[in-house]
Amino acid sequence: MGSPITATGRVASMHLFSVHGLGIVGAVGRMGVDRVHLRRTQGLVFWKLLGTGDGRTFTVRDADPTTWGLFCVWDSDDARQAFIRSPTMRGWGHIADEVWSADLTPLRWKGAWSGHSPFDGNERGVDDGGQVAALTRARIKVGQWRTFWAAVPPVAVTAAHAPGRRFAIGIGEAPVGLQATFSVWDNSAALDAFAYGTDTHRHVIRRTNTSGWYAEEMFTRFAITATSGTVGGVVV
Repeated sequence: MGSPITATGRVASMHLFSVHGLGIVGAVGRMGVDRVHLRRTQGLVFWKLLGTGDGRTFTVRDADPTTWGLFCVWDSDDARQAFIRSPTMRGWGHIADEVWSADLTPLRWKGAWSGHSPFDGNERGVDDGGQVAALTRARIKVGQWRTFWAAVPPVAVTAAHAPGRRFAIGIGEAPVGLQATFSVWDNSAALDAFAYGTDTHRHVIRRTNTSGWYAEEMFTRFAITATSGTVGGVVV
């Protein structure tokens, strides 16, 4: 990871929680309880509670009931850091075998998520050459599900072997139709090489522009300013 970045304006965080056994039942319950806590959390301007999957097909076959996620956008770094002591994080700490969190500073973004563009008007962070994360999210048109799913597997295989990719997980608010990927890369150069330098991904970008798969989409690249914990037993 590169040198620390001083965050100005809105910042973000990603949290992943790993559970097993009865913890899975507890995680399902937290999907409801946490909505109450999050609505009352000071400084939280946008959030999404997320299920996860392996991201190979973006269908219900990918779903992983042992890992759950939370993506947050904050009005300040102070609010983000205070969240560590919140009822939401304490609740997950009681049931999770692992908790992984990343502090994220937005570098570039476009599009919207559920009608919101949480970083519009924000000052862009500085890419210091350290680790970056990419969050891509789309709401797929019902009539386009079949062609979208057919295009995903080749990209997933290419991404799995992409140099510089440290970690990736499929995330979404629902098992079908609301799809997203969160990935961690050594640096922006590695992410760019995959996004713009691989034939399979360039082909999907062209198909996206011509096929009209998405009713809504958002892409955001972040500098990772700090991480804590593990995911899958690994320090990402």
